[in-house]
Amino acid sequence: MTSSFAPPAPSLRFDLPNGISIAADVHGDPSHQPVLFLHGGGQTRHAWGNTAETLAPHGFYTICTDHRGHGESSWAGELEYHVFHFVEDLQHLLTQLDQKPILVGASLGGIASLLAETEQEESVAMGVILVDVTPRLETVGVDRIIGFMRGGTSGFASLDEAADSISQYLPHRKRPKDLSGLVKNLRRREDGRYYWHWDPKMLKTFGPSPYTQEDDRRLKERLEDLSSLDIPTLLIRGRLSDLVSAETAAEFLEMVPHAEYVDLADAHHMVAGDRNDVFTNTVKEFLLRRFPPEDTTNEDRVQRTPQ
Repeated sequence: MTSSFAPPAPSLRFDLPNGISIAADVHGDPSHQPVLFLHGGGQTRHAWGNTAETLAPHGFYTICTDHRGHGESSWAGELEYHVFHFVEDLQHLLTQLDQKPILVGASLGGIASLLAETEQEESVAMGVILVDVTPRLETVGVDRIIGFMRGGTSGFASLDEAADSISQYLPHRKRPKDLSGLVKNLRRREDGRYYWHWDPKMLKTFGPSPYTQEDDRRLKERLEDLSSLDIPTLLIRGRLSDLVSAETAAEFLEMVPHAEYVDLADAHHMVAGDRNDVFTNTVKEFLLRRFPPEDTTNEDRVQRTPQ
């Protein structure tokens, strides 16, 4: 494969015992409380860049990873993209951290966080922030994401064509004039076309299930019983999301009554991208209030109201 450009190299790699190598960007002092960011399916670690950089000076060590099959992490075999494979990666990665992290997960990353936390008798994390994801997701939103991903498997003739595809999927966002940001998520192959940098084999997971009924039963059971989730929890929903509705958010809050909830106006499913400043402030406020670093200033401790 050749490329006319290269994405930023990861600042750290986690080599897991299952043979998967996870790419990560890190910010801040490694001795500080770690915050581990886990993106959604079809995204990369760069989805969290601004938030992670903003949190680091406030006493947190932020780690943004690429899931298997995404970005600069290893791609896996054809039937190695069930959600439990992502949970396995997360469990292995956690053993390489010096402290229990706070997990911040969107979509796939959020489900993996919930499963990793509830499958163990002892908590694997200090807290969890779920970004527009709950155990039950609205079918219309899931289908729209899968449709967008399938529509890009043949690649794009140019960056402009890729940007047009994004604009059709996210019509509420202003199409950028500078397309250099796409460099982080696309690769130009030998045929001259640009492809999203995730493994298309993942899409087989979303069709007729190639996994056993036992896999699917185990997944359903784990997500229907969150009684063991007793660590500080925050659900951030995009108010305009077609994936997490007000009803599914209410279902989650009934299952986890101690969870905090923020409903961000003018944000769709891609919350961090739609309203990044407000999203970042919401995460920062929760972290500083629930996990205040020893050297946190009085100004940092002031609660901020999401808009």
